[in-house]
Amino acid sequence: MKAVFIKKHGGPEVIHYGDLPKPEIEENDVLINIKYAALNHLDIWVRMGIPGIKVKFPHILGSDGAGIVEECGNKTTSFKKGDKVLIDPGISCGICTMCRKGEHSQCKTFHLVGEHIDGTYAEFVKVPEENVHPIPDGLTMIEAAAFPLTFLTAWRMLISKAKIKAGETFLIIGIGGGVATACLQLAASMKLKTIVTSSDDNKIKKAREIGAFEGINYKKEDVYKKVKAITGGEGVDIVFDSVGAETWETSLKCLKRGGRLITCGATSGGIAQTDIQRVFWNQISIFGSTMGSRGEMNELLNFMKVAGTRPVIDECFPLKDYKKAQKYMESKKQFGKILIEI
Repeated sequence: MKAVFIKKHGGPEVIHYGDLPKPEIEENDVLINIKYAALNHLDIWVRMGIPGIKVKFPHILGSDGAGIVEECGNKTTSFKKGDKVLIDPGISCGICTMCRKGEHSQCKTFHLVGEHIDGTYAEFVKVPEENVHPIPDGLTMIEAAAFPLTFLTAWRMLISKAKIKAGETFLIIGIGGGVATACLQLAASMKLKTIVTSSDDNKIKKAREIGAFEGINYKKEDVYKKVKAITGGEGVDIVFDSVGAETWETSLKCLKRGGRLITCGATSGGIAQTDIQRVFWNQISIFGSTMGSRGEMNELLNFMKVAGTRPVIDECFPLKDYKKAQKYMESKKQFGKILIEI
């Protein structure tokens, strides 16, 4: 089968496109003929090598995907050949204390398709049956591939952690990537007043078109001062910051008393200064979050059906041009998701 894979960690030069053996499924697996897969920044981190995570080479990249069931293990019961499905990329043991509590992303063995095991940039991928879902009514195959990782991450942060409410003010630090645009779309559907930041006026314009209330070009304006002006001096209820070290201090300053900061990453670095006095005096809550649980995935799928929310798709590349797709993602020019057609 055709696939995109690495034989060692390193820069873009270690990415290969070629032939690998078709996966052999076990009794609880489903083999999926992938039609579309979606890029995530995780691809870059896996390519470069994540400390503490060992992969077996050649390793196929890619966490998100949608396609058609090709084969089912003899102990599976939910699917048959020909079913149109999408993948929940988070895999857990299902039996530990955290899994029994419904907190699958806190399982000690939690891992992701394309991170620890072979991923979706291939004609075929095998995944456990519990990580396969029918594509919701109304979603196209390409849309189904685009949303799971980013929207599930956004859902857990906004719904389960921050517990957003209609009318609240919400600041997104750095609009454009998959998680940030998912946060904006969820917030817009739930009637939050969302402010976004970017160094690109065109991204701010696009954000307004899908629900942003206000936009701040941080190259031209001071984010803290502008947020204070927009909110009448109060600050915002919620900040989403996955940039990390470069923006952390400003993000905390932008919160009103009793505000909540949510994060799922630190692209500019994970070591940041925190004014602890500001945190306790203003009674600020900080929520770290990773992916989501099976229950949250079901909630999200139901939401997608009812709300009609669709992921923003920026570009789609053929599998053989994956290097170009990853280079485009590294350029930070995207607004929404970058897809691969298999």
